[in-house]
Amino acid sequence: MEQAIIEAKRALAIGEVPIGAIIVKDEVVIGQGYNQRESLQDPTAHAEIIAIKQAARTLGTWRLTGADLYVTLEPCPMCAGAIVNARLQQVVFGAYDLKAGAVSSLMNIVEDKRLNHCVQVMAGICEEACSQLLKDFFQDLRTRNIYNSER
Repeated sequence: MEQAIIEAKRALAIGEVPIGAIIVKDEVVIGQGYNQRESLQDPTAHAEIIAIKQAARTLGTWRLTGADLYVTLEPCPMCAGAIVNARLQQVVFGAYDLKAGAVSSLMNIVEDKRLNHCVQVMAGICEEACSQLLKDFFQDLRTRNIYNSER
């Protein structure tokens, strides 16, 4: 999870929402990514999607069987669907996403037995550190918006 937090800080450094992800297989990082929706003007440029694409390129296959995803924020429905379709073995996430979480908070797509693949979940790992990155980012954003609106 520490490496996913490093990825989240890369997003923070460019003004993106600080979410980071890595994919590990056989104790080797095969994919990594951080949120780049604003930078790329791409609604699918979530940390998980970027990491999944990189891992698929690394392995030369879209089937990421036996690989684990570590991500700083609970995946959204889009990312949860990609996780299932990529056949990931496990999702380990830090902070819960009470507004858009699709692994635990609002719904649980990745463990839905009606789908063709189920993914194991480990939640709340380094939760405080992951949550604090997001809280600080949004607090700073609100402060800057208030300051800019007073000018």
